[in-house]
Amino acid sequence: MKNDIFITGIDTNIGKTITAAIFTEALKADYFKPVQSGNLKNTDRMTVEKLVSNSKSIFHNEIYKFKEPLSPHAAAKKENIIIDPSKILRPASKNRLIIEGAGGLLVPLTSNHLMIDLIKDLQCDTVIVSKNYLGSINHTLLTIEILKSKKIPVLGIVFSGKPNEDSENFILRYTNCKKLLHIHQETIFNKNIIIKYAQKLKKNKELLK
Repeated sequence: MKNDIFITGIDTNIGKTITAAIFTEALKADYFKPVQSGNLKNTDRMTVEKLVSNSKSIFHNEIYKFKEPLSPHAAAKKENIIIDPSKILRPASKNRLIIEGAGGLLVPLTSNHLMIDLIKDLQCDTVIVSKNYLGSINHTLLTIEILKSKKIPVLGIVFSGKPNEDSENFILRYTNCKKLLHIHQETIFNKNIIIKYAQKLKKNKELLK
């Protein structure tokens, strides 16, 4: 079986959850978000579960859930909890897993353990979600460089939001990364929209092997 896929982003609120739903649908994979900070009445797991149509996917519970929408280490501190990275283990499943991170690669889980360390611990491949805004080229290149420096495989980039062909082409050419998908600004994301993007993603035979 192919490695599990960790969905990371170049910033917060970049489209990771929608991307995770599309990958979960396309691959009929399981979904797992180890740490949820904030929005406990409508977690990212709940969102993905509402958007995925196939009957094979399982949506695994979070290991840690915090009330405040802060970085995990700060949210945990507010509740007098210390995150133990050794407790964040892969759920028991024979299915491929889509894992969604919290924020970007250098978001701290503890005082000395970052999100990128969790990716390394779980031995995942990565998909990077990028969005076009002033500074996004820099943020995307930095994200890819640090993944390469840690020898973490990058499957490719998903661009979200309003297209910017010049920026996207520069990123792809400079990094030699593959563009997996572009998720446009939709009025609403529902099951039908997720299926539409999942069908586009399925054309990437290399990803589905």
